[in-house]
Amino acid sequence: MLFVPAKMMEPAALGNAWTSTLESRSPEAIAQARRLLDVTRYCSLSTCSSAGEPWASPLLFAYDRRWQIYWSSAVVAQHSQNIYQTGKAAIAIYASGVPQAAVEGLYLSGSAQELERDRAAEVAALFDQRSPRPTPRSPKDYQDPSPRRFYQFSPEAVWITGDRLLYQDQLIDTKIRLDLESLIAAFEAE
Repeated sequence: MLFVPAKMMEPAALGNAWTSTLESRSPEAIAQARRLLDVTRYCSLSTCSSAGEPWASPLLFAYDRRWQIYWSSAVVAQHSQNIYQTGKAAIAIYASGVPQAAVEGLYLSGSAQELERDRAAEVAALFDQRSPRPTPRSPKDYQDPSPRRFYQFSPEAVWITGDRLLYQDQLIDTKIRLDLESLIAAFEAE
């Protein structure tokens, strides 16, 4: 596990874009992130083309113990094409339909790619466990000649919604940057 000296840990403030690192290994913050993953079925995937054109897509997702996030999409979809071009993505996972003051979000930034062909059965099983349907998913549904593929997102940074702070008579939304190794370790310890 990466050790971060106490002097590098800081509360959310204007100077750090309202991002706290004090709770990066907090069991409560890690549990909140995990709970959001567990109870939320859809995410917003953000990608950008090599020309700098942004794109956002709502997607059904599944995940594994290493915080890898998976989805299926058409190869020709704009977000798929952006991934082939840049390999970068961001994901927002949040509980909708809650009062404004109660919004919780999970934010991830990292890389994305088409899933390796030999892992299609493993990821299809993750989807069938998470979101069963009458006909189980088959790996062949996501391989040539099918127009769809599975994609994999690997997080490089993870944040959750922090407290709202009063600053100059305004409520400011904050984030808590989480330690990815601590997230993975907590998941694998279950």
